[in-house]
Amino acid sequence: MRGMGAWVWVAAVVAGTALGCASPRNDGKRAAEVTIKETKGPSAQDKQEMSIEGLLIRRFDLNHDARADMLKYFKVQNGAELLVRKEFDLNFDGKADVWKFFDEKGNLYKERVDYDFDGKVDSINYFENSQVARKEVDLNFDEKPDLYKYYEKGKITKKEADVNGDGKIDYWEYYEDGKVDRIGVDRDGDGQVDDWQKAGAEG
Repeated sequence: MRGMGAWVWVAAVVAGTALGCASPRNDGKRAAEVTIKETKGPSAQDKQEMSIEGLLIRRFDLNHDARADMLKYFKVQNGAELLVRKEFDLNFDGKADVWKFFDEKGNLYKERVDYDFDGKVDSINYFENSQVARKEVDLNFDEKPDLYKYYEKGKITKKEADVNGDGKIDYWEYYEDGKVDRIGVDRDGDGQVDDWQKAGAEG
């Protein structure tokens, strides 16, 4: 397992950078992974409008600065309003940073997040039964995912990453009960693991 130490270092970078950490594009500003809660008190602005998709938009001012920082989009059917999307402006700069999408039963199924507030999506999170099932993260800022994280019942089970940037997965982490169990590396680019290392083993 020659050179495994370097790949273990890469694993640490992947794990630490994936979600919630600052990137060079943000000039040192940090945006932690957040759980958004709608506080009591703010009400929809009186003016309502229709989006280009034909959805009803309601605007909310959560920090009481007279500017909307949460938008809700509704599909109107037979007089009933069905929530299909929410948008949040976390840093109050007038641009959305989080987009949440809901199915016809009102369940969250997808979330897009811009962690460093540069206007580009850094992570797309997918949900099943309101629990995260998969996260696709753009680590090198080319607007394409290069880290994939898989979950079961809210616990992470696997990570896959394209470390060398060639568009193919070459790094794997498998988890048991939420903890890393083994690490695999593809060194020759054939899509197959060449080296395995158990968590905690010296390489």
